[in-house]
Amino acid sequence: MAMHERKTIDLEQGWEFMQKGITKLKNLLEGNSDNQFSSEDYMMLYTTIYNMCTQKPPHDYSQQLYDKYKSSFEEYIHSMVLPSLREKHDEFMLRELVRRWTNHKVMVRWLSRFFFYLDRYFIARRSLPPLNEVGLTCFRDLVFQEMKGKVKDAVISLIDQEREGEQIDRALLKNIVDIFVEIGLGNMDCYELDFEKFLLEDTASYYSRKATNWIVEDSCPDYMLKAEECLRREKDRVSHYLHSSSESKLLEKVQHELLAVYASQLLEKEHSGCYVLLRDDKTEDLSRMYRLFSKISKGLDPISQMFKQHVTSEGTALVKQAEDAASNKKAEKRDTVGMQEQIFVRKIIELHDKYLAYVTECFQDHSLFHKALKEAFEVFCNKGVGGSTSAELLATFCDNILKKGGSEKLSDEAIEETLEKVVKLLAYISDKDLFAEFHRKKLARRLLFDKSANDDHERSILSKLKQQCGGQFTSKMEGMVKDLALAREHQTNFEEYLKSNSQVNAGLDLSVTVLTTGFWPSYKSFDLNLPSEMVRCVEVFKEFYEGKTKHRKLTWIYSLGTCNINAKFEAKNIELIVTTYQAATLLLFNASERLSYSEIMSQLNLTDDDVIRLLHSLSCAKYKILSKEPNTKTISPNDVFEFNSKFTDRMRRIKIPLPPVDEKKKVIEDVDKDRRYAIDASIVRIMKSRKILGHQQLVMECVEQLGRMFKPDFKAIKKRIEDLITRDYLERDKDNPNMYRYLA
Repeated sequence: MAMHERKTIDLEQGWEFMQKGITKLKNLLEGNSDNQFSSEDYMMLYTTIYNMCTQKPPHDYSQQLYDKYKSSFEEYIHSMVLPSLREKHDEFMLRELVRRWTNHKVMVRWLSRFFFYLDRYFIARRSLPPLNEVGLTCFRDLVFQEMKGKVKDAVISLIDQEREGEQIDRALLKNIVDIFVEIGLGNMDCYELDFEKFLLEDTASYYSRKATNWIVEDSCPDYMLKAEECLRREKDRVSHYLHSSSESKLLEKVQHELLAVYASQLLEKEHSGCYVLLRDDKTEDLSRMYRLFSKISKGLDPISQMFKQHVTSEGTALVKQAEDAASNKKAEKRDTVGMQEQIFVRKIIELHDKYLAYVTECFQDHSLFHKALKEAFEVFCNKGVGGSTSAELLATFCDNILKKGGSEKLSDEAIEETLEKVVKLLAYISDKDLFAEFHRKKLARRLLFDKSANDDHERSILSKLKQQCGGQFTSKMEGMVKDLALAREHQTNFEEYLKSNSQVNAGLDLSVTVLTTGFWPSYKSFDLNLPSEMVRCVEVFKEFYEGKTKHRKLTWIYSLGTCNINAKFEAKNIELIVTTYQAATLLLFNASERLSYSEIMSQLNLTDDDVIRLLHSLSCAKYKILSKEPNTKTISPNDVFEFNSKFTDRMRRIKIPLPPVDEKKKVIEDVDKDRRYAIDASIVRIMKSRKILGHQQLVMECVEQLGRMFKPDFKAIKKRIEDLITRDYLERDKDNPNMYRYLA
């Protein structure tokens, strides 16, 4: 059976049929007809195009249909779309554009379905733009290019109305903005160049006008509230109808006009600027200031500088206050001066707490503000008060907290917390080695005279210091605490030794604390002529100790000893708690009724200074155990002393204090000596690794190495270099005297 031959469709005939379909579509879009396309209609139109494209040449009309597809849109746009847009303005024109764009997309979708066969074969083979793109490009080239200027102006006008508080149709704007995005067919140029660029310019001039008025009328906090609100609204605007890519650019414009341009004017406002906010503790406003200015390049620099200056002036005022209080009290009792210094350290700790909270909360832990706080505290924490360095004041403060009966009555948690804060403050002090030495001296007194309130706290501050300053800083102090635990063990063993060897009789109750020389501060050890009663028990302990350990030499430090003596007065017997020196002095009067100054001095084998201190404490102070002739308030070499049998007191047991020697001078001398060794060691270390180095660089490296413990003086370093040259560790370069060579 012969195949049915397909009838050839010519161009005019075919296109006439297609045109009916296209006209029906246009009527639908214009709302002139409700007559929808049935699937048969669709199939007929599709098949017509299919047939016209698959006929043998010269009846393959693919190219002509492709051109007619485009001209259909052009004809529709010219006849219907543009006239309807040109007659409308502002918001009405925008609504019409949205309607026309929506219709156009529907028309493209339907027509590209009818002409689908072209897309699959003809366009693919010829690498031509696809149907969808051709349809949308027609709208862009004919409608968008003509209308974009008016559209952009109308949209920006609406946005400005909204900024002024008017209600606008946000959905309409969203649709218009979407046209700018979609019309680029995947490229953002239309949105950015034809709309966004102008929006940003308008935004800048809008906020520039606003800022000009606000900066004059408003206080700094009010201005910042407005700025924050503007930024919030612009962000909201982007989320509702602008493209997300505009957010950062838009906010940048607002920040620049409202904040960057007026930064210094705003921060330095006379009655409401940054200084005033800091002075009046306006934490909420300061947080807002940080939030706003952190978004601007280098916006935080001036705020951190102001913060630093404010903290410095607050701290310096505290130093001055403490200085004035100390100089006023100098004439009065020394004790009140000590109290003033305690109060001063406490105030510095409170100041640090307050501004550290600002840094963590208002300034969100920003490194710039941590640095400002550190630099501010370094300024006034290194100023002394009342002749005491800050290192000494901190050590005294710790001593007061850690010793029994200190003026600070705190719970265990509060003590821990305060010690933590003291160690934080220590970070700002340049003479950390001086603090270490004072702390060691005071720790020694607490440990040796059983003045320490709690061993746990002692260990706690040492671990905190170790963490902050390194193991070398606390090694001696840790050794001291261990020593004391060992000493208690020795004492227990000594008591057992005495019990188990009944033939050994010490004659007195003796308690000995054995210390390791390297750990403890150096104490004077004079060959005091001990009273015979004491000599025996010292010998007994020596025998016991030498039996336990070999090659260890005991040096007795009588200046740290204490004694309990029973004194028989006419009225009653009183137990006297005295130092070993005082006891030795009093026991001389068991053998003699009267003794002259020179006799006492020769019998005790002590220096003038010590004898004067001893005799003053026993004959001129509160408790006059000895009476002297002449009866004056000072001790002189011609005085004669005798036991005052008439002495009495309402207590049965009294402690006779011996005024302490002021150790400050010795501590400073010891630290200076240690510093000389540290500088020597540092110079040798550097030169050993570098072999040849210039003077300036050597000094700088030395300062950097030692900076963690103290700030070495340039003159001191120069002096140590000269000393090392004379001791043949270094030599000067023959050609350049500013260069040093290491001598192995």
